[in-house]
Amino acid sequence: MKISVTVNGTKYERDVEPRTLLAYFLREALGLTGTHVGCDTSSCGVCVVVLDDERAVKSCTMLAVMADGHEIKTIEGLVQGGALHPLQQGFWDQHGLQCGYCTPGMMLASYVLLKNNPEPSEAEIREGLSGNLCRCTGYNNIVKAVQQAAGAMKAQPAEPVAS
Repeated sequence: MKISVTVNGTKYERDVEPRTLLAYFLREALGLTGTHVGCDTSSCGVCVVVLDDERAVKSCTMLAVMADGHEIKTIEGLVQGGALHPLQQGFWDQHGLQCGYCTPGMMLASYVLLKNNPEPSEAEIREGLSGNLCRCTGYNNIVKAVQQAAGAMKAQPAEPVAS
């Protein structure tokens, strides 16, 4: 089945088997290996990507054909003009990662959280990340990273609207 999907601003048209999961399409067909696969049951959240710049989805349970006509943002798409996104910088500065396996999903879930709630409380951050599991940290530094990113994003000028 032929699909057309825009990933990180680049449009791709590919033939895919109808049963191909979005996570494997991103990793294998497009070579975007920042999207990790953990549990294949939607329990861990390491596979989170952003759909249409508004919704975090677990790509291990979404078929690639369901993404046809949509925009997808992966961890590779967070970089802004060669500079780290405030979330990436926050995770770096606040030591919000250890092994790094859950980090892409954590960052993309945080991206959607901050897009919908630019000034979340600690409790709202924890709730927003409740679908993402980390086996290495106690989440405290991840929460601090998201708080730092929220402050940095608030201080940034708005992104220009494409016409």
